[in-house]
Amino acid sequence: MIYLDHNATTPVLPEVREAMLPFLAEQWGNPSSSYRFGSHLKSAIEGAREKVADLMGAQSAHEVHFTSGGTESNNTALHAVIHSTPKKHIITSLVEHSSVLGYCRFLEEFRGYRLTYLPVDQEGLISIPQLEAAIQTDTALVSLMWANNETGVLFPVEEIGQLCRDRGVLYHCDAVQAVGKLLMKVKDLPIDYLSLTGHKIGAPKGIGALYIQQKAPFLPFVHGGQQERSRRGGTENVAGIIGLGTAAAVAQKKLPAYDATVRPLRDALEEGILTAIPNTQRNGHVIQRLPNTTNIFLPGMDSDATLTFLDSQNICASSGSACMESAITPSHVIKTMSGSHERSSESIRFSLAPENTMEEIHAVLHNMKGLMSLID
Repeated sequence: MIYLDHNATTPVLPEVREAMLPFLAEQWGNPSSSYRFGSHLKSAIEGAREKVADLMGAQSAHEVHFTSGGTESNNTALHAVIHSTPKKHIITSLVEHSSVLGYCRFLEEFRGYRLTYLPVDQEGLISIPQLEAAIQTDTALVSLMWANNETGVLFPVEEIGQLCRDRGVLYHCDAVQAVGKLLMKVKDLPIDYLSLTGHKIGAPKGIGALYIQQKAPFLPFVHGGQQERSRRGGTENVAGIIGLGTAAAVAQKKLPAYDATVRPLRDALEEGILTAIPNTQRNGHVIQRLPNTTNIFLPGMDSDATLTFLDSQNICASSGSACMESAITPSHVIKTMSGSHERSSESIRFSLAPENTMEEIHAVLHNMKGLMSLID
């Protein structure tokens, strides 16, 4: 199998599996217990918290709170804000992840919130003047992602955050796709809430984290016991937390070489397709994007059929977010960028990792050319 869908999920790293196993076997106690068999697990949890904080460059590990994943982290951030202020206006973009858009539309339909959905240009970029013009006296929150999951396009988070800070508006950043791929020092950025998930960086599914800046208002989304410093009730997913901490440590170690390793692979794949297949075009800004992601418009080639062919050759890719109705649903991101339903239905995403090889890239290019010959 040639796996080129790492923005959807990643394999659990061997180091992560090894670190988790003791907490699925002999160390299965409840961290909230008073006896040592359970209570000693608290130190393991705090060690994992430190590793996650180090990866994102947080000021303190106490700013990191474990969740079940990116969706819960995103929902929790929005929930915290709407319950901390009477202001009822939220700004987001049309290309956000479904976990942000879904919660925003719920607030709009059932809670009477006003939502401003910012557009993006044909390269997937946000307009800072449009954002500035959208901020009103009753704006409670701006929720804009760091890196788009479908195109890899990067939003200028520092500029967004500073504008929000200057206007007295809270800023939430969905950084699920950026963590582990870009160097981060969130302590130096004007970001109030930042979401991440484990299964994008080699940890298992079902574990994530939310960064909450020390001065940012907060109200729990999940009520229950006193876990996570009373910020998320429920018995801790100890094995998952250990897995996320281990994956964060591995990602931080690999981060200095990440770009130089994965970008040449991505560029070779992208240039090969654009050169070999007539009229193909890149979706997204050529420079301002993640080094591992390429999204390509294949005119006249239905993405469903293309992906089915690639799957028959044991090649994994996608046409949109795996969190939508299906992985082959036409992309709302590409439709927003292009205004074209056809383009959103004829585009596919390849998302790579350092573990991919140039031999795999050549094999994919060979198969893409083979697909063209079948069509011709």
